[in-house]
Amino acid sequence: MPDHIAAADPDLWNHDLAPTTPAQRTWRWYHFAALWVGMVMCIPAYTLSASLVEEGMSGRQAVLTVFLANAIVLLPMLLIGHAGAKYGIPYAVLARTSFGTRGARLPALMRAIVACGWYGIQTWFGGSMIYTLLGVMNGSPIGGAPLAWLGINLAQLGCFLAFWAIQLYFVVHGMESIRKLETWTAPLKIAICFVLLWWVHDKAGGFGPLLDQPSQFAPGGKREGEFWIAFWPSLTAMIGFWATLALNIPDFTRFARSQRDQVLGQAIGLPAPMGLLAALAVIVTSATVVLYGKALWDPVDLASRMTGIAVLVALIVLLVDTVSVNLAANLVGPAYDFSALAPRRISYRSGGYITAGLALVMMPWKILESTQNYIFTWLVGYSALLGPIAGILIVDYYLMRKTVLDVDQLYRHDGAYSFGNGWNMAAVAAFILGVAPNIPGFLNAAFPSAFPDVGDAFKTIYTYAWFVGVAIAAVVYGAMMAGRARR
Repeated sequence: MPDHIAAADPDLWNHDLAPTTPAQRTWRWYHFAALWVGMVMCIPAYTLSASLVEEGMSGRQAVLTVFLANAIVLLPMLLIGHAGAKYGIPYAVLARTSFGTRGARLPALMRAIVACGWYGIQTWFGGSMIYTLLGVMNGSPIGGAPLAWLGINLAQLGCFLAFWAIQLYFVVHGMESIRKLETWTAPLKIAICFVLLWWVHDKAGGFGPLLDQPSQFAPGGKREGEFWIAFWPSLTAMIGFWATLALNIPDFTRFARSQRDQVLGQAIGLPAPMGLLAALAVIVTSATVVLYGKALWDPVDLASRMTGIAVLVALIVLLVDTVSVNLAANLVGPAYDFSALAPRRISYRSGGYITAGLALVMMPWKILESTQNYIFTWLVGYSALLGPIAGILIVDYYLMRKTVLDVDQLYRHDGAYSFGNGWNMAAVAAFILGVAPNIPGFLNAAFPSAFPDVGDAFKTIYTYAWFVGVAIAAVVYGAMMAGRARR
């Protein structure tokens, strides 16, 4: 146990949860920028524009919505990331300042379960690429009829499990291996984007008709005058895409050499690349209308239609991309979170194994079966769950504590953050009240046949789920904590 953690309780401390030392703080601004470029350039992010265009937006409206959402979510990224850079602590430990030394397990578990779902989704995409590549090499699709109890065929299941196994190497070798992977693959991903643009422009003789396709919300469109009805839930869903990282960003910023490095790196690496990727998706898909007679929003499907060595190169690049994104975005956070649940028994590496295991049983292909499931149930639903936690953390760290923490006492049950019994009921109440208004809307979106009579007011609230959760939890927590001793 290091000297700077005085009298730490064993069930609150291990080497992975301890504050980073100066020797561990090696991340410069370009490491954070590369991290975000690496995470942004992924298949789910590429397909976000597709979901918005399917909802009726024009390509330009879809790109602007994606960019605006990421500019908004950057703010909590920077605010919550400040504590990681200043004190070297992960998200699961930072949550102890507001929820208590025992209560912090609640937000840690909430974040971890969502990340397991994302880890499974990305693993499914990786397995799909292997499945596609094998089909191209075979000259025809492989596999037979879907298994009745799963909904996918045996070959798809095998490819999913194979990609899941590939990622275990980085689970074993830890954070430094992930940093190196992100730093080296980010420039490659940028180069591939420009190559893809050149390829479709050359093949199609231009960029196709989708760029000029009007919005369905414009005068004369199928949904004339309904833009704002679609915009707000879409914006909430796009914010929800990175809502998990907005919470556990201290897991990365704790390795920053300075606050400037984490702020500059994140500001460069997130909103603009995300908007550019959305634009790339629209442009490339527009060209596929000319090339193949229909819009291909799935980059795996597009890669499978290439010929010669191009298909092999494209799918290998997509595989590397998916590995790098999945590990950074969906493994690091829950690995720390599960470790924080029982530090004496669960290390960072063990937490990674738990994450990978839960991802298997969540059957991610079910989440992706439709736009309704993906956007309005999955993305908006978990933004409703995680938004209140972000509101509580920001109010506690900036308004209650003025960014001043006693790090030693974060690791003690009898310290300032134990709140008497290890639970701060103000944070728990604020979390519950922040989530509650969104529950009826979520039930209606997830199970419309079982909950058809949810009032319009609750449906409207659900379209603003992340904003509603942040605002209510922040106000409730601030009011309940007002006047209490700050430390």
